[in-house]
Amino acid sequence: SNPLHRQVHQDMEQPLCHYFIASSHNTYLSGDQLLSQSRAEMYARVLQAGCRCVEVDCWDGPDGEPVVHHGYTLTSKILFPDVAETINKYAFIKNEFPVILSIENHCSIQQQKKIAQYLKEIFGDKLDLSSVSTADPSQLPSPQDLKGKILVKV
Repeated sequence: SNPLHRQVHQDMEQPLCHYFIASSHNTYLSGDQLLSQSRAEMYARVLQAGCRCVEVDCWDGPDGEPVVHHGYTLTSKILFPDVAETINKYAFIKNEFPVILSIENHCSIQQQKKIAQYLKEIFGDKLDLSSVSTADPSQLPSPQDLKGKILVKV
């Protein structure tokens, strides 16, 4: 690797909205959007590649258990807690800056409550539960402030 790249320094003290954030769409898919397999390990792959915002499409699953898949398609389904466990394991291996879960919510209230329970159980103290007003984006916390934190965007 280029030794000059190791000297790059970025100011990570600005409000979160001042940064471009490496994001992933349909993170769980291992292939095309209609027929492919949904795999929890896709989250491990993108997080280790530097992605800081991952998409989690949540749907009502059988037995009251929320699942992740691409709705109205033939993609396979994975259990929400399997996705959360994988994210928890790999979120901060390559860097400590916050990970944003972009949750696309298609669940009933009952299964939304289950998702909230899993988020709290699996992420524990890493889950940022502070409420942030978007009225004044300049007041958003910085990436430095949020190191080691999981943020939820719905």
